[in-house]
Amino acid sequence: MTKQRVKSSSHEQLQLKAKASAAPKFTIIKQYICDNIESGKWQQHSKVPSENVLAEEFNVSRMTARRALQELTEQGLLVRSQGAGTFVATFKSQSSLLEIRNIADEINDRAHEHTAKQLVLKSVEVSEEIAILLNLKTTDKVFYSEVLHLENNEPIQLEQRFVNSALVPQYLQQDFTLTTPHEFLSSVAPLTEATHEVEAVLATSDACKLLDITETTPCLQVKRRTWSSQGVVSLATLTSPGSKYRLGGHLVF
Repeated sequence: MTKQRVKSSSHEQLQLKAKASAAPKFTIIKQYICDNIESGKWQQHSKVPSENVLAEEFNVSRMTARRALQELTEQGLLVRSQGAGTFVATFKSQSSLLEIRNIADEINDRAHEHTAKQLVLKSVEVSEEIAILLNLKTTDKVFYSEVLHLENNEPIQLEQRFVNSALVPQYLQQDFTLTTPHEFLSSVAPLTEATHEVEAVLATSDACKLLDITETTPCLQVKRRTWSSQGVVSLATLTSPGSKYRLGGHLVF
């Protein structure tokens, strides 16, 4: 019965299995799940195959299948419910401490108006530091954007973002006065992982002018790196006046 199921697997599964010699089998299963989600075949809240089904289809142990599901659950791509199964999570990303929210949604939730000014949107050469952080070569090109977010017409956040051009080739064609970079990236390269660095800083003189603050005003700065299943998607630096913005989280143990 197992051989029959393997033979009836889709062409995509067979291609992934063919790579098994070059990658751990749990990685192949993870990639298969991510591909189905990113292609739109599996939508939010769709039930994904069980450990037993994956183990049979990929000819691996149940423990290997469980590891693939567990790692994607820890990354926030899947949600596991005891007794019900494993499901595609709501399309949002989070780190272990801070949920990544679209700033436009945050502002709208306060019954305020979000607007944005697109300051820069271009292709740039990669510095050595950015190449390392985006896992690129120094000869590669990346996209760079600067967007000033406003709440009720008052500047609240300066977003400076480097984007992997190979993963999001259509980035330069967007109008970020109509949608935020985060919202766009979440739709074309669903985020599976993120890291945050948060610190109190004094903004640069240029940033102070844009944020309409003095150079002695304390600011909150978040450096955020995000991944999709295909690799590192973007590196964003978010700078906000400390008196106007705060970070929060709700942890459940």
